[in-house]
Amino acid sequence: MNIKILACLIAGALACGAAAVPPAVAEQIQSLRGGASVDEPDQAPPVYPIKEGRNFERSFRDQPPLIPHRIDKYEIDLKVNQCLRCHDWPNNTQEHAPLISVAHFLDRDGKKLDRVAPQRWVCTSCHVTQADAKALVPNRFRSEMDR
Repeated sequence: MNIKILACLIAGALACGAAAVPPAVAEQIQSLRGGASVDEPDQAPPVYPIKEGRNFERSFRDQPPLIPHRIDKYEIDLKVNQCLRCHDWPNNTQEHAPLISVAHFLDRDGKKLDRVAPQRWVCTSCHVTQADAKALVPNRFRSEMDR
């Protein structure tokens, strides 16, 4: 490495250390955990039950459908996708499951494929299970259906 570049990096690191937060300000900064010490265990968040048996309405156009059943034991990896066992043709009719969209069979260039496109293989990238969970942060979101 060039000696001049190394000298500049060291000088920059030293300058950043000199601009540390003053102690009076540091005492006013509080962590997201409040006054809890670092060694104190954090309380586990509540686990919300998955809503099975009915489908939630979509909240906006082109929203990926929510999954109305448990999937915690489903295997999705490079070789196996258990979602396709029920949702791919022709098994979907026997299983009474919705058929996956034809868009899942198009590659990035729009070319039709005989199998699910690789970029659509991991279903849980877009689809999540339904749950009656409270919002993590306050928001003013309203469904398009409510407008």
